[in-house]
Amino acid sequence: MAGLQAGTPTPTEITVHGQSRTLEVAFSDGASFTLPFELMRVYSPSAEVQGHGPGQEVLQTGKREVTLLELEPIGNYAVKPVFSDGHDSGIFSWDYLYFLGAEQARLWADYTQRLEAAGMQRDAPMPAAGGQGCSSH
Repeated sequence: MAGLQAGTPTPTEITVHGQSRTLEVAFSDGASFTLPFELMRVYSPSAEVQGHGPGQEVLQTGKREVTLLELEPIGNYAVKPVFSDGHDSGIFSWDYLYFLGAEQARLWADYTQRLEAAGMQRDAPMPAAGGQGCSSH
Protein backbone atom coordinates (compact mmCIF):
# COMPACT_ATOMS: atom_id res chain seq x y z
CA MET A 1 0.00 0.00 0.00
CA ALA A 2 2.18 2.77 -1.25
CA GLY A 3 -0.34 5.58 -0.95
CA LEU A 4 -3.91 6.54 -1.44
CA GLN A 5 -6.29 4.73 -3.69
CA ALA A 6 -8.76 6.90 -5.60
CA GLY A 7 -11.69 7.92 -3.41
CA THR A 8 -10.11 6.82 -0.13
CA PRO A 9 -11.26 8.95 2.80
CA THR A 10 -8.49 10.99 4.38
CA PRO A 11 -8.01 11.68 8.09
CA THR A 12 -9.51 14.88 9.41
CA GLU A 13 -8.16 14.30 12.91
CA ILE A 14 -5.59 11.97 14.47
CA THR A 15 -5.29 11.80 18.26
CA VAL A 16 -2.83 9.71 20.25
CA HIS A 17 -4.25 8.54 23.58
CA GLY A 18 -1.23 7.41 25.60
CA GLN A 19 -3.16 6.39 28.71
CA SER A 20 -5.49 3.99 26.87
CA ARG A 21 -2.81 3.09 24.29
CA THR A 22 -5.04 3.90 21.32
CA LEU A 23 -4.91 6.01 18.17
CA GLU A 24 -8.17 7.75 17.32
CA VAL A 25 -8.61 8.57 13.64
CA ALA A 26 -11.55 10.50 12.18
CA PHE A 27 -11.95 10.35 8.40
CA SER A 28 -13.44 12.68 5.79
CA ASP A 29 -16.36 10.30 5.15
CA GLY A 30 -17.51 10.61 8.78
CA ALA A 31 -16.04 7.28 9.93
CA SER A 32 -14.06 7.31 13.16
CA PHE A 33 -11.96 4.48 14.55
CA THR A 34 -10.11 3.86 17.79
CA LEU A 35 -7.14 1.64 17.03
CA PRO A 36 -5.30 -0.06 19.90
CA PHE A 37 -1.52 0.30 19.60
CA GLU A 38 -1.31 -3.48 19.98
CA LEU A 39 -3.46 -4.01 16.86
CA MET A 40 -1.33 -1.55 14.91
CA ARG A 41 1.87 -3.25 16.06
CA VAL A 42 0.61 -6.77 15.36
CA TYR A 43 -0.56 -5.76 11.87
CA SER A 44 2.28 -3.38 11.03
CA PRO A 45 2.67 -3.21 7.25
CA SER A 46 6.47 -3.52 7.60
CA ALA A 47 8.46 -6.35 6.02
CA GLU A 48 9.60 -7.24 9.57
CA VAL A 49 6.00 -8.26 10.35
CA GLN A 50 4.48 -9.03 6.94
CA GLY A 51 7.53 -10.75 5.48
CA HIS A 52 8.58 -10.34 1.87
CA GLY A 53 5.72 -12.35 0.41
CA PRO A 54 2.67 -14.46 1.18
CA GLY A 55 3.27 -17.04 3.90
CA GLN A 56 6.25 -15.17 5.34
CA GLU A 57 4.30 -13.24 7.97
CA VAL A 58 5.85 -13.20 11.45
CA LEU A 59 3.32 -13.83 14.22
CA GLN A 60 3.72 -11.07 16.80
CA THR A 61 3.37 -11.77 20.53
CA GLY A 62 3.94 -9.78 23.71
CA LYS A 63 2.60 -6.53 22.25
CA ARG A 64 -0.36 -5.85 24.59
CA GLU A 65 1.54 -3.19 26.58
CA VAL A 66 3.29 -1.55 23.61
CA THR A 67 3.06 2.23 23.53
CA LEU A 68 3.55 4.83 20.84
CA LEU A 69 6.61 7.01 21.35
CA GLU A 70 6.23 9.05 18.20
CA LEU A 71 3.91 9.43 15.20
CA GLU A 72 5.78 10.90 12.25
CA PRO A 73 3.85 12.23 9.23
CA ILE A 74 4.92 10.80 5.87
CA GLY A 75 3.96 13.26 3.14
CA ASN A 76 0.20 13.69 2.78
CA TYR A 77 -0.58 9.98 2.66
CA ALA A 78 0.69 8.18 5.78
CA VAL A 79 2.17 8.16 9.28
CA LYS A 80 5.11 6.21 10.68
CA PRO A 81 4.69 5.18 14.31
CA VAL A 82 7.64 4.53 16.58
CA PHE A 83 6.62 1.87 19.11
CA SER A 84 8.10 1.37 22.57
CA ASP A 85 9.50 -2.05 21.58
CA GLY A 86 11.75 -0.33 19.02
CA HIS A 87 9.65 -1.16 15.95
CA ASP A 88 9.66 1.84 13.61
CA SER A 89 9.65 0.51 10.05
CA GLY A 90 5.92 0.37 9.33
CA ILE A 91 4.39 3.10 7.18
CA PHE A 92 0.64 3.28 7.74
CA SER A 93 -1.09 4.83 4.72
CA TRP A 94 -4.52 6.41 5.15
CA ASP A 95 -5.90 3.38 3.24
CA TYR A 96 -4.30 1.00 5.71
CA LEU A 97 -5.44 2.91 8.82
CA TYR A 98 -8.99 2.89 7.44
CA PHE A 99 -8.70 -0.85 6.73
CA LEU A 100 -7.49 -1.53 10.29
CA GLY A 101 -10.41 0.42 11.71
CA ALA A 102 -13.10 -0.99 9.44
CA GLU A 103 -11.87 -4.60 9.82
CA GLN A 104 -10.79 -4.43 13.47
CA ALA A 105 -13.15 -7.14 14.77
CA ARG A 106 -12.19 -9.57 11.99
CA LEU A 107 -8.48 -8.81 12.40
CA TRP A 108 -8.61 -9.48 16.18
CA ALA A 109 -10.42 -12.79 15.53
CA ASP A 110 -7.85 -13.75 12.88
CA TYR A 111 -4.97 -12.84 15.22
CA THR A 112 -6.46 -14.93 18.04
CA GLN A 113 -6.94 -17.86 15.67
CA ARG A 114 -3.35 -17.62 14.38
CA LEU A 115 -2.03 -17.54 17.96
CA GLU A 116 -4.05 -20.62 18.85
CA ALA A 117 -2.96 -22.48 15.71
CA ALA A 118 0.69 -21.73 16.54
CA GLY A 119 0.25 -22.77 20.18
CA MET A 120 1.29 -19.28 21.24
CA GLN A 121 -0.03 -16.95 23.95
CA ARG A 122 -0.80 -13.30 23.23
CA ASP A 123 1.47 -12.09 26.03
CA ALA A 124 4.34 -14.50 25.40
CA PRO A 125 7.65 -12.80 24.59
CA MET A 126 8.62 -12.82 20.94
CA PRO A 127 10.84 -15.81 20.11
CA ALA A 128 14.40 -14.94 19.10
CA ALA A 129 14.64 -14.34 15.38
CA GLY A 130 16.40 -17.40 14.04
CA GLY A 131 17.56 -15.93 10.79
CA GLN A 132 14.05 -15.10 9.63
CA GLY A 133 14.45 -11.34 9.92
CA CYS A 134 15.06 -8.86 7.17
CA SER A 135 18.58 -9.06 5.79
CA SER A 136 18.55 -5.36 4.89
CA HIS A 137 19.60 -4.23 8.40
